[in-house]
Order: sequence, then structure tokens, then C-alpha cells
Amino acid sequence: MSHPRRELDPVIHSPVRFSVVAALSGVEQAEFRFIRDAVEVSDSTLSQHVAALEQAGYVKVTKARIGRRASTWLALTGTGRQAFTHHLATLNRIAAEPPRPPEG
Repeated sequence: MSHPRRELDPVIHSPVRFSVVAALSGVEQAEFRFIRDAVEVSDSTLSQHVAALEQAGYVKVTKARIGRRASTWLALTGTGRQAFTHHLATLNRIAAEPPRPPEG
């Protein structure tokens, strides 16, 4: 029998990336600055974690100009949503099934 922790996604498991994906899971897309403020990290920290999520195919990054201002939008891909759902279900399964001490 294999412990369910082996099913945890190492890309999402990082606390910052987990927070980013969780924040994006409730919306269609969100502006970079909104996610930065929501997860309380610096621009550079968020950029690094978003790059890892984008490389894994979990987040789509879209850049646009609104007037003179450049804006960056983040959205979970279908793959990202599935990975987050599975990761969260695995965490819940681990929490719901604590190991039992041997009898005797």
C-alpha cells in the first residue's frame, strides 16, 4: 500500500504556489497585482512562482495594455484546475485517514 502523499503535486505543494492556485481557482482570471496582494508576496517572488506554474501548464499568463498601463492577467488552465482539485482531494484524504497505532 502506498501513502497518498506520493500523489501530492510537487509543483502545487509549495505554499506560495498553492496559495496562488487556490486564489485563481475561484475566478476565471485575475490581475497579477490582485494575486500578489492576496498571497502577500513581492512582485519578484510571485513572478518566479507564476513562471513555475506556467511551465507546468497550470497557469496562463496574458499581458495587455489598458491605456498607457501594461497589465498582466493570470488564469488557471484546465490542467491546472484538475491538478489543484486532485492535490486538494489528496490533502483531505491524508487528513481524514490518520494512521492508527498497531493493536496490542
